[in-house]
Amino acid sequence: MCGLSGIARVDGRPVGEEADALLRRMARAVAHRGPDDETYFRSGPLGLGFVRLSLVDPEGGAQPLATDDGGLVLIANGEIYNHRELAAGLPAGTRLRTRSDCEVLLHLYRRDGLRFLDRVRGMFSLVLWDRDRGRLVFARDRFGIKPLFYHLNRERVVFASEIKALFEDPDCPRDLDWDRALGDQLLSMAPVTDDSPAHSWFKDIELVPAASIVTLDLNDGSRSTHRYWDFPSYEGDAAASESQLVADYGRILAESIDDCQMADVEIGLFLSGGIDSAAVAALASLKPRTFTALNGSTLANGDAESAHHIAGVLGLANHQVLLDSSHTPSAEEWKRHLWLLETPLAGPETFYKYEMYRYVGAHAPEIKAMLLGGGADEFNGGYSKTMAGGGEWPDFVRNVDALGTARDRALRPDVGAWWDGAGRSMVSARYLRDVAGRPASDPYAELFRWKYRDVQLYNCWHEDRTAAGNGIEARVPFLDHRLIELVAAVPEPLRANLVWDKQILRRAMVGILPPEMVNRPKGPFFYGSGEHLTYRTFLRMLAQNGDQLLDEALASDAARERLDADQVRAQLRRLEQDPSAGHVELLLRVVNLGLLERMTRDLPTPHVESRKAPVPQSVPVTDWAAEREAVEARVVRRPEVTQEQVLELPEHVLLLHSADEPAVWYLVVDGSIEYVLDEVENPDWLRFLHALDGKRPYGELVAALGADPAAVTPLAAEALELGLLTSVVRAE
Repeated sequence: MCGLSGIARVDGRPVGEEADALLRRMARAVAHRGPDDETYFRSGPLGLGFVRLSLVDPEGGAQPLATDDGGLVLIANGEIYNHRELAAGLPAGTRLRTRSDCEVLLHLYRRDGLRFLDRVRGMFSLVLWDRDRGRLVFARDRFGIKPLFYHLNRERVVFASEIKALFEDPDCPRDLDWDRALGDQLLSMAPVTDDSPAHSWFKDIELVPAASIVTLDLNDGSRSTHRYWDFPSYEGDAAASESQLVADYGRILAESIDDCQMADVEIGLFLSGGIDSAAVAALASLKPRTFTALNGSTLANGDAESAHHIAGVLGLANHQVLLDSSHTPSAEEWKRHLWLLETPLAGPETFYKYEMYRYVGAHAPEIKAMLLGGGADEFNGGYSKTMAGGGEWPDFVRNVDALGTARDRALRPDVGAWWDGAGRSMVSARYLRDVAGRPASDPYAELFRWKYRDVQLYNCWHEDRTAAGNGIEARVPFLDHRLIELVAAVPEPLRANLVWDKQILRRAMVGILPPEMVNRPKGPFFYGSGEHLTYRTFLRMLAQNGDQLLDEALASDAARERLDADQVRAQLRRLEQDPSAGHVELLLRVVNLGLLERMTRDLPTPHVESRKAPVPQSVPVTDWAAEREAVEARVVRRPEVTQEQVLELPEHVLLLHSADEPAVWYLVVDGSIEYVLDEVENPDWLRFLHALDGKRPYGELVAALGADPAAVTPLAAEALELGLLTSVVRAE
């Protein structure tokens, strides 16, 4: 992993020494991406800055790289996994001067021109200067794993691995694209599919497209784009055999994991409790040290315990990294994180992932790269059960079709009335899709194109930044284009057998992982059971210091023009009472927009110079079953219930029961039944809830009821944490 930056004139003039200060500021802005080396290059119309994290050929792989005659100059970020195979196919007499995996790209370009990436496997972004042709070449890998941005005006182009480096150029605009952001499905969470091009979130900042080569003529500034790989059509291969597809998937995955272990330094693995990272762990020949997120959510949903078990079975060291839900990120801490990521999609998942990398950087600095299980869900049917709404494959297909229909209605509301959910429309679906701009579109294929966009704008984006912010490289073996092409070849009759709930991956792991691991249901990073613990942390963050982050986000003219400040604050107040009453992450994304707008006006200090919070610690676990209570005590710090405390049910919580079942009671939250309580199973707890009057102290009330404090107190603490009980503040 490295940090690229540079400037090139597009008016035929050279870059003078006056640009050196800008090149240094740009390199400093991305210095966290390359802690091992820093180099500069200036010649003719081009100036380059390069910071390096040395993973392959640490001694001899310095950049820029150039051909012997100096006609081609290259800086690249990432890894070319099949570089040896590619080098073996070069013309006789070709001399490679280093062991760098990227040097082969120079010779491929000289031989193949714009076809030079057709056979390359890897994750990369690159800048190549073709001196003789007077052109500059930008390119990225097939999934946009490695970033590259640029801004082009009449005189010059500035480019870098991260947007913040472009903003060091005073001629580069710093305008958040509010309208595009608010209309983006990924930000708004609208229930529609979206396969529109990925973008940068900022006006006039271009994102080099994934799987593409952008060529700039340095004499006149003209540009062209060549796409060297197309996302598959998902039409399926009618001749494909079910058993062969499974076997081929397992073989290619093993090859991809082997590729991703290419390094001259130690590589680790982020291990969750699911099949994805477990498969990587089982197939990794280097037996990496593993790291697992341990917080209230992963404790409650069993993910952390499952990861501990997987590591034990495979004989791998496992570090349970404590992400303390009692720690509320400060306003400055959150803004540093947001500026590192440069996207309004920053949220709990990205923050915790960053903290995981911080732990590795502090406690295992020998590890310079991290294997991940990312991308498996998006392209193997990982979300199929969720999207089926509790149903089966036909329900999944029907619901996917409904997402596409919702998109078509939005695109062409004038003909939307002809869409009939009951299938009785007199106007054909083919025609309606055609006028909406997706002729003859297969909803199944459209789903995967949508996920392809998500991977670029969210998964790869945040994995790159959170890792790079700690001088570590993220590697994603599931994003090997051969795997995606193979799943796309699954014919329609076999989809239910292979794509439902990632069956193609699960079946490929039979005999490699124990059955309980192969069949373990998908476990979320923090969603599901226990997610309220995470959400409350970030609601406290937004509310701290008198809503400081909201005040800052709503301060600009652009924010005031587009956001309803009163409603933003009201939403925070509602969610503080009950995190399930709305989308916490949607609120956070809206606030992020305003914060990003503000930070572009007054650029934060470079990440390498910013003050960092204390590094997370790990919780040592040897025997989970025996140590469960001790682990829970470290992770979940529930509010203390004191003898003098006065409790009551808040206004939005009601205790009700049905006349038909007098022994069964219901806790109703904001009009919705959330909890069912049985008098037979826990009589003391129900008696306590009935007796709450907002007047008597807790200890006095429990004693008067003759209830067992050991049974009531833990439940009272949990109810306080969930917002089902509230403390009464006594007047002095």
